[in-house]
Amino acid sequence: MAKNSVETTSGFISGIQQVGIGVADACESMHLYKKIFGMDVLVFDDIAEASMMQKYTGNQSHLRRAILTLNMQGGGGLEIWQFLKRMPVWPLAPVQKGDLGINTVKIKAMDIQEAWTFLKNSGIEVSAITPGYDNVSKFCLNDLEHNSFQVIQSTESFGKRKHVTGGVAGICIGVSHMEQSVLFYSCLLHNPAIVYDKYVSEKGSNFRIILMRKKQNGYGAFGKLLGSFDVELIQALDKPGKKIFQDRFWGDHGFIHVCFDVFNMDAMKTTLQKSGYSFTVDSENSFGMEHASGRFCYVEDPDGTLIELVETHKIPVWKKWRIYLNLNKKNLSKPLPSWVIKLLSLSKVK
Repeated sequence: MAKNSVETTSGFISGIQQVGIGVADACESMHLYKKIFGMDVLVFDDIAEASMMQKYTGNQSHLRRAILTLNMQGGGGLEIWQFLKRMPVWPLAPVQKGDLGINTVKIKAMDIQEAWTFLKNSGIEVSAITPGYDNVSKFCLNDLEHNSFQVIQSTESFGKRKHVTGGVAGICIGVSHMEQSVLFYSCLLHNPAIVYDKYVSEKGSNFRIILMRKKQNGYGAFGKLLGSFDVELIQALDKPGKKIFQDRFWGDHGFIHVCFDVFNMDAMKTTLQKSGYSFTVDSENSFGMEHASGRFCYVEDPDGTLIELVETHKIPVWKKWRIYLNLNKKNLSKPLPSWVIKLLSLSKVK
C-alpha cells in the first residue's frame, strides 16, 4: 500500500486551520493579535447570521462578525468571532488547568528568547521560559480577555520571518476520561504520535497529561503552511474539571473551537461514524464566508468540546482584483506550490 494511502481514502487532516475565539470587539482583537502574534493576513471579514449553529446558540440564529487572520511564517490562524446583537457571556470562573474544553492555544516561535523579550516589552505579562515535558522551551501569557496562550520553540517555518512568532502550533484540551479522549483524537487525527504520557503535580494539583503530535505528512493543499501540530490532553485527577462553556453559547468569551483543515470530508464523516462519532453540524454543500467558501462540519469530543472540520473550496488571493484560488477534489490532496500560498499575504489586516 502506498505511503499514507489509508489517510487519502479515509479522509485526513492536514493541519490546524484556525482556533475560534469569542470576543467582545472583533476589530480590537484583530489588531491585538496582529501586534503580538503577527496575524496580519486577512482571509475573510464576514458579517452574517450564524444560522447553522443554533444547536449551540440557544436554538436561535445570531448575527455575528467573523474574521480569519493568518501569520505567513506558518501554523494555523485565529478566527475572531463576535456577536453583533448580543453581549457575550464570560465564564462563571476563570478557566483552570484541566477544565473541559480548550485551555490553551500554542503559538510557534523560531527564537523563544526573542519572542519573550518582544512580548514583555509590548506590555504583555509573560511567565519565565521553562522546558516543557518534551524538553521544548515555552512560556505562557494571557491576552486582554484572559485567554491563555503558550509560546513554544519551533524549528518549522514557512514564509519569510517578519515577526517574532508564527501561527498556531497546537492546543491544550481538558478532558474527563483520558482513555476515551485518546481514542477519539487518535481516530480523528489518524493515529498521531504519542510524545509523552505523564502524571504530574503542579501547584498542589495532580494531572495526567498526554501530548499527541501530528507531523506534516506532505498531503493537503495548505499542509506546507499549516505544518505539524500538537494536541495536548489534560485530565485533572483530584476533582473533575468544570465544563468551560456550561450554560453559555458557542461564540461567548473564550476559545470556542479548534478547526482542522480536511481533505475528503465524505470519507472523514464515514470514518468517524464507524467509530461512533457523528457530525452535529454539516453544511453539506459549499458555504460562503465573505469571499472564501468550503464545506464545514462539527463533531464533539467525548466532553463536548467543539471540533470544526473545513474542506476549503475557494479562498481569496487578492480581493482588490477579485483574484481567487479555486480548489477541487483532485488538487485538495496535493500541496500547493509555496509561491501560490504566499499570494495570500497580498490581503493585509489594515
